[in-house]
Amino acid sequence: MTVGINALSGPIPKELGNLTNLVSLALGSNNFNGTLPDELGKLTKLRQIYIDSNDFSGPLPSTLSQLKNLSILWASDNNFTGQIPDYLGSLTNLTDLRLQGNSFQGPIPRSLSNLVKLSKLRIGEIVNGSSPLAFIGNMTSLGELVLRNSKISDTLASVDFSKFGNLSLLDLSFNNITGQIPQSILNLPSLNYLFLGNNSLSGSLPATKSPLLTNLDFSYNHLSGNFPSWATEKKLQLNLVANDFVMDSSNNSVLPWGLDCLQRNTPCFLGSPQSASFAVDCGGSRTISGSDDSMYQADNANLGAASYYVAGAPTWGVSSVGLFTNAPNGSYIIYSSRQFDNTLDSALFQTARMSPSSLRYYGIGLENGNYNVTLQFAEVDFPDIQSWTSRGRRVFDIYIQGERKEQNFDIRKTSGGKSFTVVKKQYVVPVTKNFLEIHLFWAGKGTCCIPSKGYYGPAVSALSAIPNFVPTVRSSADSKSNSKTGVIVGVVVGVSVVALVALAGIFLWCQKRRKLLLELEELYTIVGRPNVFSYGELRSGTENFCSGNLLGEGGYGSVYKGKLSDGRVVAVKQLSQSSNQGKKQFAAEIETISRVQHRNLVRLYGCCLESNTPLLVYEYLENGSLDHALFEKEGLHLDWPTRFEICLGIARGIAYLHEESTIRIVHRDIKASNVLLDADLNPKISDFGLAKLYDDKKTHVSTKVAGTFGYLAPEYAMRGHMTEKVDVFAFGVVALEIVAGESNYQNTFEENTTYIFERVWELYENGRPLDFVDPKLTEYNGDEVLRVIRAALHCTQGAPHKRPPMSKVVSMLTGDAADMAEEVTKPSYITEWQVKVVGSGSFSSTQVGSSSTQPSSGVHLASPEPGDATPVLPSPLFTSIIDEGR
Repeated sequence: MTVGINALSGPIPKELGNLTNLVSLALGSNNFNGTLPDELGKLTKLRQIYIDSNDFSGPLPSTLSQLKNLSILWASDNNFTGQIPDYLGSLTNLTDLRLQGNSFQGPIPRSLSNLVKLSKLRIGEIVNGSSPLAFIGNMTSLGELVLRNSKISDTLASVDFSKFGNLSLLDLSFNNITGQIPQSILNLPSLNYLFLGNNSLSGSLPATKSPLLTNLDFSYNHLSGNFPSWATEKKLQLNLVANDFVMDSSNNSVLPWGLDCLQRNTPCFLGSPQSASFAVDCGGSRTISGSDDSMYQADNANLGAASYYVAGAPTWGVSSVGLFTNAPNGSYIIYSSRQFDNTLDSALFQTARMSPSSLRYYGIGLENGNYNVTLQFAEVDFPDIQSWTSRGRRVFDIYIQGERKEQNFDIRKTSGGKSFTVVKKQYVVPVTKNFLEIHLFWAGKGTCCIPSKGYYGPAVSALSAIPNFVPTVRSSADSKSNSKTGVIVGVVVGVSVVALVALAGIFLWCQKRRKLLLELEELYTIVGRPNVFSYGELRSGTENFCSGNLLGEGGYGSVYKGKLSDGRVVAVKQLSQSSNQGKKQFAAEIETISRVQHRNLVRLYGCCLESNTPLLVYEYLENGSLDHALFEKEGLHLDWPTRFEICLGIARGIAYLHEESTIRIVHRDIKASNVLLDADLNPKISDFGLAKLYDDKKTHVSTKVAGTFGYLAPEYAMRGHMTEKVDVFAFGVVALEIVAGESNYQNTFEENTTYIFERVWELYENGRPLDFVDPKLTEYNGDEVLRVIRAALHCTQGAPHKRPPMSKVVSMLTGDAADMAEEVTKPSYITEWQVKVVGSGSFSSTQVGSSSTQPSSGVHLASPEPGDATPVLPSPLFTSIIDEGR
């Protein structure tokens, strides 16, 4: 039954379920809406379902689990919500599954790993949660794998790609994939197209690649190093925009000109603007004078699946990535000879540049200030007459300077349903650091193949950026030739006198600036090149660091909310004098943080060294800290699915620090108050001021223990013995706090106090672990709760060698049966930490951060068992040491 590409609307009638002999159902590219009827589950003979490009909503009905003969399911470009159903993994005859352009929630179900017959898989636009890559490990028959914009948070090394010999297209762009690029991916024998852009990849490019792999997108990552020899191959498309490459003698002239101007922090003309405007005739072959007095420059570079181009002095550039579905030879420029309505510049719209995924234009070397940015569009291939070719829809998002200005922008709909009619979008946007970025992004919406294959995605006909201020970069008019010599002499003498008077002051000022410039030069050599902000901008953005913007205070200083000149809201950490953190230590902290990028770590925007108190500029997290959300009366209501995702996100962030980052890091102060929540309640680990780098072959013995009561591992609290297992212990504490909704740190030593470890172990041993759950949670997933509790009990073992690595903890949380099968035993410090105080009764304490190598007066300690370090109460001296470290 085929009724696709019509103007049919309304809900699907449930009576359709009576057609039990149907083997194919094609409803795509219509206006159907509502939820899918449960009765579709009666169509057990179905082999193909096409319901793409409609307006269906709600979850996919559970009755579809009965369609065991299904081989093709297209459900892209709708408004489906909820999680991708777990039952899809039982439809083991599927060969083609497409779920892009909806609002499914993550994570992607692990059950999909059962779909070993899949040859094509396309998932995208996951709205929250995060997913590992492990579920694709068995899909070795895949020829096309697209997980673009799917909230993937993992490393490429987690999958053995060498088994994917049939893979011709791999698109993992717009995710949070970290680590390095495995050589095995570039060696795949059938791979033609590789898209890994917009992730957090680091390291250098692999040394070799397969001859068939001719389209590679690595843009918007953190790659660095020298270019391999294959980068010079003819007919190769290699997009390396927005990475950390340095164009020195070893890298010069290897790639198309201008790449150095499109690296992170735009080094070309940074601080030295060359122009104050630019205009582009997108796809055009000649310069056109517009009715707005702008000169629209030609833009006919032959861009393809992974390419970029930098024009002029340079003054602007363009980057395009993506492969048209089912149309590998699709054109990236639209041509038309028609006249256009609603414009005086019809010639500008005879071409338009189009991209199947991501199209970016850049203004390079612009003078800083506010600009009027105008984007001009027109649709040409969807005719106004009633026919199947008019059913096409082009839908995309518009971002400028990283801020989304339009979502689901539809050119033809905006023009009143007319083609060949110009639509203008105008915005006032700030330019800072002499750089402007315009990003047109396809988010899986719209038709793909009407009127022909490969006709979708963002398209723009012309664009311009005009200053909303009086520019200063233009040369002023020459002096008149008949100016009198006496006037000139007078001016020269006057200037000379003023110069002599000011010379002494300038000399002193230069001496003062010399030290600052040396410090700034040190920062510019740091890997990652963090942005350097002026003290004036940060002082202005925080309203002179007023108390009303104070977010919190800690041992290393105060944190203020601020707003930068480009509109970004940030958190500014003002390091205190009492922290004794000098400029070199500060630069070291910058270096550490700038090398670490992960979706579950707070992002560093930059720093400032101009003031007496150095400043760090971080991303601002709207929902504050986890401890406030969990423990305060006015905190957020965190349901169980949110808590589980927070717990999993923290584990993945720590695992990245320990095992995946190129610089291995022990945080040393994991706790609920050092976990911040963004607008979507995704967790991000903060405060790397206590982190220490360490060598693979060494542990660290610290003379000063930095940490917080309630989270310190026994061996660290007692002996200053620091390994990554310190963080594992602290994570276990945080995980238990998330389940229970209460803090492990209680500033009391009352006789009858029962601490979180004692309570969870009592309930666990009595077979009632679910009684440990926060009573405020009326609904929760019992299996997930048990996973978190068991993982936490493993993490908080007394002996470090009994605690699992964080990558294994992540596997425990996601339900790996092998890891969860391991038995966990009650650590000795739970049973033996019985303390008797002179003049009072005995009491037990699990303040794991509270310990000392010598007991204080009047305290009797039980003897520890061999292999378990037993925490004890702190002496006043040791307490002060811990506080100083914090």
